[in-house]
Amino acid sequence: MQFIDLQSQLAHIRPAIDARIKKVLDHGQFIMGPEVFELEEKLADYVGVKRCISCANGTDALQLALMALGIGPGDTVITTAFSFFSTAEVIPLVGATPYFVDINPDTYNLCPSELQKGIAEAKAQGLSPKAVITVDMFGLPANYPAIENICQEHNLYLIEDAAQGFGGSINGKKAGCFGDIATTSFFPAKPLGCYGDGGAIFTNNDNLASLCDSMRVHGKGQHKYENIRIGMNSRLDTIQAAILLEKLEHFTAELNIRQQIAEQYNQQLAGQFKTPVVTSGYQSAWAQYTVQAKTENRDYWIDKLKRQGIPTAVYYPIGLNRQKAMECYSGLATPNTNLACESVFSLPMHQDLKIIQN
Repeated sequence: MQFIDLQSQLAHIRPAIDARIKKVLDHGQFIMGPEVFELEEKLADYVGVKRCISCANGTDALQLALMALGIGPGDTVITTAFSFFSTAEVIPLVGATPYFVDINPDTYNLCPSELQKGIAEAKAQGLSPKAVITVDMFGLPANYPAIENICQEHNLYLIEDAAQGFGGSINGKKAGCFGDIATTSFFPAKPLGCYGDGGAIFTNNDNLASLCDSMRVHGKGQHKYENIRIGMNSRLDTIQAAILLEKLEHFTAELNIRQQIAEQYNQQLAGQFKTPVVTSGYQSAWAQYTVQAKTENRDYWIDKLKRQGIPTAVYYPIGLNRQKAMECYSGLATPNTNLACESVFSLPMHQDLKIIQN
């Protein structure tokens, strides 16, 4: 059994993928070719925003978003303590200061009440909060109705990290449309993944979109040899765009299958594990199906499943606020993050998974 079966997924659409790649090989525009711009239009339409700007990976997408918002030295960015390292890594990369807050113990997403406390405490410490980065953990969008209100109250920018949440929604509004600017990753294991690295930025703000478009190509102006600001080299390869175009055609059907698998998991596992909590009106993209043990410890269950040929994965064993690279930065106490790091683990999730009924 595979944890994420990319080969099986490819087998379903291989002829169409091969045809897309052949077209790119034939026209030879391997960087920023026509498929890149076609993909950006279709992604913006899917998410429901005005603009999509593709880039080389999800980490660059976050850094470009911060740069476009003018976040830098002297600014503090408040974020969750429970995520992949890139969520926090990009903050000092632009010269700003991370400040960590705790998660909701049921959704594993940034907790709105902890965010309120974190803003007050950061200001009391003499820090200058400028933005918030949320994460759509395990595929479930964060509580944006509450978080957006808090950010507006305190005049903070909101960046949605939808790397895991792409395809999820709140009351019909897609992940990637929340906040001032949103980002995603097309790493192969993500809900919509390519066969290499890739990322994208989403916004309704034309100025932010133009800044990101410029900065992904070395801060270009009217053409690539006119450089009007400091930028990055972060362009999406045309072949990866071509692959994503084809996978996007099948994405909704895959999400429906993932939902069915999650429902089967819920029915089978609710007695032994704390299963995912999805609030009414929310839809998860099920980037991972993650449980928390009610009895025994995590290692016991991981070992038991391994002996039955069932793979698992742990996201994430160390909180961002406990990473050595972040030890010089502060934040609130994070008991819910600490518990999640010690006890949650994820089960296989892909469209060809078959769950045996008890």
